[in-house]
Amino acid sequence: MSEIRVRKGETKIRNVPIAVTPEGFWCCPSPVVFQKNLKTQTSVHKSKPPPSPPHQPHPNATVCKKQTHSTDKKSSQKTTPSDDPKSVSNGSPATNVSGGGERGPSRNKVENLPKKVSIEFGESGTSDMKVVLFGKHGFSVKLNVHKNVLVRNSSFFAEKLAEQESDAGVPSLKIFDCEDVEVYVEAVGLMYSKDMKQRLLKQSVQRVLRILKVAEDIGFCKCIQACLNYLEAAPWVGEEEEEKVVSSVMRLQSEGAGVSPVLKRVSSNISRPPKDTLSHILGLVLKSNEERGRREMKSVVLKLLKENNSSSLDSDSSADLCYETINASCRSCLDSLLAHFKRIAGPEFSGRPMDNQDPLAKQIAIEADNLAWLLEILAERQVADEFALMWVCQQELAELHQKLPTMIRYHVSCITARLFVGIGRGELLPSKETRHMLLQTWLQPLTNDYSWLNHGCRSFDRKIVEEGIGRTILTLPLEDQQSTLLSWLSNFLKSGDNCPNLQKAFEVWWRRTFIRPYAEPRVNEGQSDNSLTS
Repeated sequence: MSEIRVRKGETKIRNVPIAVTPEGFWCCPSPVVFQKNLKTQTSVHKSKPPPSPPHQPHPNATVCKKQTHSTDKKSSQKTTPSDDPKSVSNGSPATNVSGGGERGPSRNKVENLPKKVSIEFGESGTSDMKVVLFGKHGFSVKLNVHKNVLVRNSSFFAEKLAEQESDAGVPSLKIFDCEDVEVYVEAVGLMYSKDMKQRLLKQSVQRVLRILKVAEDIGFCKCIQACLNYLEAAPWVGEEEEEKVVSSVMRLQSEGAGVSPVLKRVSSNISRPPKDTLSHILGLVLKSNEERGRREMKSVVLKLLKENNSSSLDSDSSADLCYETINASCRSCLDSLLAHFKRIAGPEFSGRPMDNQDPLAKQIAIEADNLAWLLEILAERQVADEFALMWVCQQELAELHQKLPTMIRYHVSCITARLFVGIGRGELLPSKETRHMLLQTWLQPLTNDYSWLNHGCRSFDRKIVEEGIGRTILTLPLEDQQSTLLSWLSNFLKSGDNCPNLQKAFEVWWRRTFIRPYAEPRVNEGQSDNSLTS
């Protein structure tokens, strides 16, 4: 048989071979699985005529047709448990389920739950100790066990039995409020097993963690070590399962258990600091010339750094982890970018047609993309102020910018656009001088490439960039706003859509200048303002 059903509040033991002894014990190997089923089974027994109330059979007697026949056949023979070879199973629990209470239709479903289960370990009839586990909803399990097995394997049972040593009769222990009766039974069954590794092999990580918890509670050291050996070798699926494993193992660390092999999967004793490891990873990504691999790993590293930034770690220590490393990489990329610009603008390449397929043009695109990626990391961590200062100091790079073809130089303008967006969003707060220099040095090169960016760069979002430029301008003193916006107005009236549309910033400046809601009080309140009237 592969399944046993008991009508009404039933206990199911699935996918295990079953043997029924004349005494009513069901012998099966661990693990024992108790499942409560509250559904009635009137439809299953609909075709059977209802038995008369005085002769209603016990529910265990109608488990299945085959077992009813074999049980009735042997009912006249009163054999002992040792006479029936099927009742002997070394290290295997024997289970007896008895449903309590009547089966009236008005009974509550909770009352239909199985009340008692009896399990016998080792050879039938040889047990010399009883352990009763009391679970939820009045569910209880009686374990017929052997005292020497429990004392040898469990410090908890050894201590409890030592207190009862003077008592006469069969030792008996009652354990109330048992949280996990099913696994408690399985842990006791493992005391009878000669090969715990083989028994745990087919279990899931979640199941082994439950067994580990019970083994810890009863002081079952051999089982604890077997569970740790399993967790050291088994794969952990997902972050949630990993957290459960680590927390369970860390709990055992204070007790001197051998948890180090398990924890080595998530911790390391390597002397190299994490800063060096991060520097090595960044160097590998920045030096890669394979487009797809570089693009995918940039996305992965950026995502992981964002997760690290939003974790429970202290923000200052988290930022220091990679701040110096990224800034050093930024300076290296800027030096390389400037060298490539000088080379293309030099006499060696003068008058030579260039396109995106040129090796030097590819190197410029890679270095600019690297800088944009590093800026994204710094902006996400809100430590990009120093990058902005480095960028506005690239006067020579800005002068060489106009000497290169647009299809090559526009990558640099993407970095400028990202800085404007970051300032507009408040992701970085550079000084007033840095913001002013950024507009003076890089706004015109960005305007020169605007048409190409708007039509030839898929990642370019015109509205976001224009909003960032306008907000950056409006952070300056009113006089600087005026000079910058009047210069923009001249370009916009000539180029139209080939120039950033800063009308919103222009309107704000106009109101600040002419409507003057924040003007200082006049000495003569009655004096009219002819300029405003006009």
